[in-house]
Parts: sequence; C-alpha cells; structure tokens
Amino acid sequence: MLKEEQAQISHECDDCPIRHRAVCARCEADELDLLEAIKYYRSFEAGQTVIWSGDKMDFVGSVVTGIATLTQTMEDGRTQMVGLLLPSDFVGRPGRDGSAYDVVATTDLVMCCFRKKPFEQMMERTPHIAQRLLEMTLDELDAAREWMLVLGRKTAREKIASLLSIIARRDATLNLRPTEGALVFDLPLTREAMADYLGLTLETVSRQISALKRDGVIHLEGKRHVTVPDFTRLMEEAGDDADGGMFA
Repeated sequence: MLKEEQAQISHECDDCPIRHRAVCARCEADELDLLEAIKYYRSFEAGQTVIWSGDKMDFVGSVVTGIATLTQTMEDGRTQMVGLLLPSDFVGRPGRDGSAYDVVATTDLVMCCFRKKPFEQMMERTPHIAQRLLEMTLDELDAAREWMLVLGRKTAREKIASLLSIIARRDATLNLRPTEGALVFDLPLTREAMADYLGLTLETVSRQISALKRDGVIHLEGKRHVTVPDFTRLMEEAGDDADGGMFA
C-alpha cells in the first residue's frame, strides 16, 4: 500500500499536493531546481518511528501525505503526545543536530526529505526558504499557545470540536476549498489517539463524538468519514468564533 501511495505522488514540484503550503511555497523555478538536487522521498508505515528523541537527524522535510505525532517521554517512562504533523508540516530544525521529540507515523506516511547540510546552506543563499520557514515556525508557536488553551480550559465537548475544526480547516486549505458551508473529510486519528492527544478517556471521546453527531453538529459515516454541515456551528461548539486555531 505504501509503495502504491508513493507511486501516485508526483515527484515534480509543480504538481506536488502540498506545494502551496510547504517550505518551498515561495520558491522560484531556479530555487526549486536546487531543492530538486537534494530531495528524496521516504515512506513510513503506520506505527513506525520516523525519528527518536535525541537521535541525530541527517534530513529535514515536509509531510506530503499522512499524519505523524510528536511525543515526549519523561524519565519515568510516561509519554505525552505534544503535537500533530499534518500534510505540509515541516519536520526537523535546521541548525540543530537532533530531535527534541519522538516522531511517529500515526498513519502511513510519505515525506519529501532534504539532506540537512545542503538545505541549511540553501537557507543562507535563498531568502524565500528562510522566510517561509520563519512563517511556519511562528504559526507553530501560535498553534502551541492555542493548544494550551484547548487542553487547559476547554470542556471535553469543546476539545473534541476544536480538534475536528483543526483537521477540517487544514483539509480544506490543502485541497483549496472554502470553509463556508459543508466540509467533508476523513478523520485521520483513531479515537484512542484522540483521547491520548486531548488528555481524555476513550469513553469520553466516544461519548462526546456521539453527542455532536446526535445534535447534528457532525455526520459520521463509519468511524472516520466526517461531514460538517455548518463549519461556523462547529467553531461555536469549540468555543472559538475566529479562524486562529491550531494548524490553520
């Protein structure tokens, strides 16, 4: 399945599904040619570790398809999921040798990778890459602050609605669709993963999803295919009437 999925992804930058949001979004044709010389694709199966915390990274890159989690492990072995990596999100930090977190593929994952040293050299010579990476880093900072509010102050229902709105908004943005009206997407996380990420029990997640379905906020086909009839209402259920949430 992974090989089939990777084969369906264009290796040409102009046809890349994340081109308009990735770190290369502002690059000119000659800059894309330089990136082409240092890029390669890597595939990971669901559950496979992309990078372990503390390991030396010889690449950086963007998620093309699939989802990964950022997880931190405490000294006593307890772990906490601290972030999600969705398509177009950047993995790795130029100028740092290693990763501060475990990166684990939640679903089958395809990444567009760049050899780290050449990429760092390109950043020095190519302002478009450095500028875009700065924008993405600042967006990530805003997202982390927003997520502190979700975890610290929102009710269980608001947490579920917030996560659904985040995924719905990102899916619409990647596919160049407006967020007005109905939105349809496949939920990439199991309910167990949602519970872990939101600090809830599995039973609470299931109960709140059922309540949102019963109240007409979402429609479910199976456990993963979600329709949001009115995105504004979902945002209201999330306790947020602005478009400033995580992973926008």
